[in-house]
Amino acid sequence: MSQDLDIVVVGAGHAGCEAALAAARMGCEVALLSVDLGAIARMSCNPAIGGLGKAHLVREVDALGGQMGIAAEETAIQFRRLNSRKGAAVRATRVQSDKARYAAAMTAVLRAEPRLHLVGGEALALRVHGGRLDGVVLGDGSVLSARAVVLTTGTFLDGRIHVGLESRPGGRDGEAAARQLSLGLRALGLSLGRLKTGTPCRLDRRSIDFAQLEEQPGDVPPPRLSFWSDWPQGLPPLPQLPCHITATNARTHEIIRANLDRSPLFAGVIEGVGPRYCPSIEDKVVRFPDRDHHHIFLEPEGLDVLEVYPNGISTSLPLDVQQAMVHSIAGLGEARLLRPGYAVEYDFVDPRQLDHGLAVKELPGLFLAGQVNGTSGYEEAAAQGILAGINAALGVRGEPPLTLRRDQAYLGVLVDDLVLQGTTEPYRMFTARAEYRLLLREDNADERLTPIGRRLGLIGEARWARYCRRQEQAARLRQHLARERVPSGGALGDLLEGAGTSPGRPGMPLLELLRRPEVGLALLEQAGLVPAELLGDLLVREQLEVSVKYEGYIRRQLEEAARLARLESSPIAELDLAAIPGLRPELRDKLLMLRPRTLGEASRIAGMTPAAIALLEIHSRARGRGMRSAG
Repeated sequence: MSQDLDIVVVGAGHAGCEAALAAARMGCEVALLSVDLGAIARMSCNPAIGGLGKAHLVREVDALGGQMGIAAEETAIQFRRLNSRKGAAVRATRVQSDKARYAAAMTAVLRAEPRLHLVGGEALALRVHGGRLDGVVLGDGSVLSARAVVLTTGTFLDGRIHVGLESRPGGRDGEAAARQLSLGLRALGLSLGRLKTGTPCRLDRRSIDFAQLEEQPGDVPPPRLSFWSDWPQGLPPLPQLPCHITATNARTHEIIRANLDRSPLFAGVIEGVGPRYCPSIEDKVVRFPDRDHHHIFLEPEGLDVLEVYPNGISTSLPLDVQQAMVHSIAGLGEARLLRPGYAVEYDFVDPRQLDHGLAVKELPGLFLAGQVNGTSGYEEAAAQGILAGINAALGVRGEPPLTLRRDQAYLGVLVDDLVLQGTTEPYRMFTARAEYRLLLREDNADERLTPIGRRLGLIGEARWARYCRRQEQAARLRQHLARERVPSGGALGDLLEGAGTSPGRPGMPLLELLRRPEVGLALLEQAGLVPAELLGDLLVREQLEVSVKYEGYIRRQLEEAARLARLESSPIAELDLAAIPGLRPELRDKLLMLRPRTLGEASRIAGMTPAAIALLEIHSRARGRGMRSAG
């Protein structure tokens, strides 16, 4: 390994992998540090990538030049499109991956990156020199010197595992916690909090009675999660497997209620706050007493393993209670538990101490990404990871950081929420968090972000050529639809009637006909109105159909974003906030702590009032007039 490192990435989970790859691909010498190099990109919880809100983040990572979407598709054993009957803004792809193959695929990519060095060892402390971070102290006393550090510690900071009323230190089952590093962060002046997450038991698939369960197959044709992966003959590389559905029942709930005194969550043993949108089964039973059942999705963890993941019964109840609970469920009466479920409690850094580039404001050279910032999920972690890796590399090169707006990317929404609002529970991405979600669809992530990835050096020649080719295909197809007209005869009328819509008016542009919900490009092709060679690939078709059908709504959202851009372009970073009269003390304190760059950022701080924003705007204008007069 080169001793002349630019960046050290601590932690080789989903955030760490994307951070290290991005920085190395931008020309930096990068060390990726992990206690266990056999645990790189491990799927600690469910064996899936994507889902509502989360798939948008994966597509954005992919569009910027990241790896998660490609690795997920290469190792997928099921593909599904969620919300397929709803609007384009909330549709999402979910890929069930083979866990072992996913980790192996990501590890192979890391090992093949010339400037990326995998290093085994424990990070005990961060070294600071002259007020700037300059390295990581390892467990053996040696130091990895670097110009920047990206910390992606997941659930390991002072992690503690709970099964029933028994607990032990650990960041994951069988892996040690990082207590010294947590203490070191506090010593550097960072404010830390405590969160909790959990995982269900794992079941032996040979002991499950699948005849009692509802089968849930994948979608055909499979929806795509990456813009770049190649499939021979258009088929997924691996065999596809179904999932299965069952549910808890009254007996299950009785068992849980009878043992709440043995739950660390309800016995007061766990202090950290758990995820509101992915609660444990005991939490669901208590919070929703009127529900007589909760669905469980049995997800295979791979092609060659026995483990089945029962999604929906995350728990930290004692092992004997977990066994009784599982055996009360249809199809699981004889199920063998291969591993118990558990809760893990861990430290996180208050993300309000970060700027929009995920750099720690008071400690130059330090970037944070993933669950250490209070988020949940592989996808949120990977998205932060690529941004932190990009900005660490830009900082090393002496260039301004990359920041993304809320109307530009879900990643922009995620970071803006974290650094301005903070979080008191594990933050999970939802489409509802985005004001401009029709602009931030899955299908157009490449249009929004691939030119940025190209500028940064993350999109190589082959990918860029593919992107440009798709843009050209879409432009030619749109021109054809705008130019060609609905004929007065032919098969189109019957096809439209069969689709449940009225015949098109002769002379109407095909583009106008395509705006109807019932009309797709496939119908126009079937009517002989669109040559097959013009249609391009499935991604081109999907993107074009959505942009045409929602054109009016998209235009309105663009206008709204432009109106709000005035606030985003009104700088207030140079204002002397302490000297502005009329600001309430608590709002002044928040402004001084968070130091928003613009009026737009200030307006999104919790508790900020219209009167306070108006006051800031007045002083910002006055300062601008003063500077112009002085000039």
